[in-house]
Amino acid sequence: MTTTTGTSSATGAAGAGRARVEGRDKVTGAARYAGEIPFARLAHGWLVLSTIARGRVTAVADEPVLAMPGVLAVLHHGNAPRVDADYVGMLGRPNPVVGLFQHDRVPFSGWPVALVVAETSEQAREAAEALVVGYEEEPHDVAFRAGRDDAYRPEDSPMVQADAGKGDVGAQLDKAAFVVDARYTTPEEHHCTMEPHAATARWDDGRLDVVDSNQGSGWVAGEIAQLFSLDRDSVRVRSEHIGGAFGSKGLSAHQVAAVMATTVLDRPVRVVMTRRQMFSLVGYRSPTAQRVRIAADADGRLRAFDHEALNLTSTVHEFVETSAVLGRVLYDAEAHRTRHRVVRLDVPTPTWMRAPGEAPGSFAIESALDELAEKCGLDPIALRARNEPAAGPVSGLPFSSRNVLACFEEGARRFGWADRDPRPGLRRDGRWLLGTGTAAASYPSGVGRSTAAVTAEADGTFTVRINASDIGTGARTAMTLVAAEALRVNPELIRMRIGDSDLGHAMIAGGSTGTRSWGWAVRLAAADVRERLALGGGIPPEGITARSDTADAIDALPQQERHSFGAQFAEVAVDVTTGEVRVRRLLGIFAAGAIVNPLTARSQLTGGMTWGLSMALHEEAVRDAATGGHVNADLAGYHVASHADVPLVEADWVDDPVPGDPVGIKGVGEIGIVGVAAAIANAVWHATGVRHRELPIRPDRVLRAAGDTPGA
Repeated sequence: MTTTTGTSSATGAAGAGRARVEGRDKVTGAARYAGEIPFARLAHGWLVLSTIARGRVTAVADEPVLAMPGVLAVLHHGNAPRVDADYVGMLGRPNPVVGLFQHDRVPFSGWPVALVVAETSEQAREAAEALVVGYEEEPHDVAFRAGRDDAYRPEDSPMVQADAGKGDVGAQLDKAAFVVDARYTTPEEHHCTMEPHAATARWDDGRLDVVDSNQGSGWVAGEIAQLFSLDRDSVRVRSEHIGGAFGSKGLSAHQVAAVMATTVLDRPVRVVMTRRQMFSLVGYRSPTAQRVRIAADADGRLRAFDHEALNLTSTVHEFVETSAVLGRVLYDAEAHRTRHRVVRLDVPTPTWMRAPGEAPGSFAIESALDELAEKCGLDPIALRARNEPAAGPVSGLPFSSRNVLACFEEGARRFGWADRDPRPGLRRDGRWLLGTGTAAASYPSGVGRSTAAVTAEADGTFTVRINASDIGTGARTAMTLVAAEALRVNPELIRMRIGDSDLGHAMIAGGSTGTRSWGWAVRLAAADVRERLALGGGIPPEGITARSDTADAIDALPQQERHSFGAQFAEVAVDVTTGEVRVRRLLGIFAAGAIVNPLTARSQLTGGMTWGLSMALHEEAVRDAATGGHVNADLAGYHVASHADVPLVEADWVDDPVPGDPVGIKGVGEIGIVGVAAAIANAVWHATGVRHRELPIRPDRVLRAAGDTPGA
């Protein structure tokens, strides 16, 4: 059954499926992306990246390049404008890669060493490829593996608590009837947004104007202002249409390069990254090495839960892939311990990537739970139900709502789970072995301060201004529906303005917080307008405007564990003669609060599930130990799921009211990927009787595992 929690009214706005309000513009090409908007006297910049993994730049032979047709400038560490990269921004200190051309050091392969600016992008590219850069190379280390003795405990921060726990894990492991102690690995993975990173910068009447593709124009404007020591009001960033982001589109080298070049040349400059440059400069999901130890009594009650996760980071900036946080929410035990460790290597800095931490962490945890269920002789869903916590396993806080078991119940009914024979390797369809698997999903439901303005216009329409970012999620449409619902008017009467730092402070599009954060601000402002209209007196020519700020309302929220939950189900077919794994069915059932727009929400969920399939079977960036660079930094070598790989994918939700919450929205942008890889891996075990603890599950690994299996 499809349900939509939340309020409804005669307008049929929130909770009713609506096509994107900008959909026609996008399919006809009228919607312009950051790399397409025309400017007079536009120049083009092309980044030059290092070809060594560690060392220093000794020379930049720019004179021959400056003599090439159309070339306007070559910026490098010897002549670039100075910036201050030692500031603390919205998310802490910036990645030093934005301190562009400030020194001669090279900390990884693909580090920016120069920018060539020319009249056309073709001239800039040709000149950039002709630029000769001299290096003094030093030994480098890019080898990530478990057991490195230089791994360290990261500092606790607002973004991550490195370690958490209670009880004596060792003692509980000794007492347990069943123990799983296994190691899991996930590879380096990349965002691969359809739209590359692009920015155009220009000075307009003494004000810096940047047209960009990002996840928060106010965020990027603030970072640029601090980096270039500018007054915040003198920087405007616009980002109206974004072709995907997934965590990669914050402040990066291309915006900084464009601002530097426009400052030097006093004309608009556009910098667009190539796909290969994106593999080095915009972050990625770190590979992980995880160890999970879980133990249970004879009846399947957990006594010990122990999860340690290792990830890599660069030598210049720390990033923690929080793979161990998921267990702090999903499962309780007498002894509970989760730890993060990091190793510094001569590689680019990782960053947030759709469901950071939860995506790779769920592969390890949910695979281990499946192994434990097998040892206990319990159905995997029954084991999870037996260990459903009443409160936060580590925090002890109450859940705002927790309907994961309702997701499993509905999913099992639809998937036909009750008819499943738990014994592996028994079902066959010709040459294919068949199996089914399941896994739990969870992702935080956060919220960030946002402001909004709503104007009742004299012509009977309403203008809503909020600095939201529509990164492909349908945010523009969702806010239209939220405003229409709050104003109790038809959505066609709403005019939405987003993606402009001049619109005021708003939460970024990240962490599945956007719709909840922006919707709250829009509702407050809209309610104020409706109240004023109810007083009568007519609307003046300038309209009636109300503004909102959610800061105080957020501070008043009670301390709770706030999360979306879900249950993933997969059916696979495995050909053990070729090693091919085919996913035949994916089903995800979610508890995600109020669903504002079922049409785009389902799209987000199925998109995440498709990415989970890609994570399970395809995605793997390979780094060459000799050069420190990638061997597959393009979409020919870095494999993602294509249409032929995507089976029947179904996503739906159960009713999930959030008592006492003023918004009731949770967010669906990331939970769709969580648990999918584990569900597929568990299904592969059910088909073959072989556990796969290393992603992706490639054909060669299937064949090798089959060959190592007795009797295979």
